[in-house]
Amino acid sequence: MLSSFIITFRETLEVSLVVGIILSYLVKTKETKYNPVVYVGLCAGIVASILGAILFNTLAGGFEGAAEQIFEGVTMLLGAVLLTIMIFWMMQQKQVAVDIENKVADHLSKAHRVELFLLVFFAVLREGIETVIFLNAANFVSAENNLIGSFGGIIAAIFLGYLLFVASVKIPLKKYFTATSVLLLLFAAGLVAHSVHEFEEAGLLPPIIEHLWDLNPEVNPDGSYPALHEKGIAGEFLNGLFGYNANPSLLEVFSYVSYLVVLAIVWKRIEWKKKNIIVAQQ
Repeated sequence: MLSSFIITFRETLEVSLVVGIILSYLVKTKETKYNPVVYVGLCAGIVASILGAILFNTLAGGFEGAAEQIFEGVTMLLGAVLLTIMIFWMMQQKQVAVDIENKVADHLSKAHRVELFLLVFFAVLREGIETVIFLNAANFVSAENNLIGSFGGIIAAIFLGYLLFVASVKIPLKKYFTATSVLLLLFAAGLVAHSVHEFEEAGLLPPIIEHLWDLNPEVNPDGSYPALHEKGIAGEFLNGLFGYNANPSLLEVFSYVSYLVVLAIVWKRIEWKKKNIIVAQQ
């Protein structure tokens, strides 16, 4: 449930920020007559995202056996790739608000309501499609990722967006995005490992060593599961959030660790470039 909350919270907050920046700019430039265009674009994007979710789930339910395992593996791998791209792209953006305002100004100068509509529509649709993929990938990993967490994340993000742009509350978004980026990267690493597991089940990849370790012992005498069992208290939490597997293959562990090592290197390089740019500007 927590991973679903974080995913929808972050994606919805990004939509809230984009829409909030546009509406704030329209207020500042006294062009609020274009507000209905923004609202229509927002609603159209939401409807298109819902239709995309229905189509995706219909397609996902049409596979069986090895085809189903391959589909789930590809979905989880795609989710990990999109998460990684999204996070690193946001890390390198310094003037997101300025860029969005410039696009709005350009569309308004041409009096193109359609272009303003499309700007909002595709911003919402992009986040909506990403959310569909992420949540389905999360559900393939753990059945505990449910609608309660998803709706909770949406409501919390909308409320935070309201505070930011209506109540003018200053919140340290940089710290928030850094914290959620780390959590989502760990979640993405779990998706990579689980996609490898699905490909192993489908016979596309060799496990090398089937169970590198096994923390799924028999149930306790009272019928409960040990904490680190995949159905135990800690195991279920770690599985839902980080893709924890109590009995992984060697290839799964290798893919998980390799993914995190590569990301750590890329993250350091991005931070190093940022520091160099700041020093050069001084």
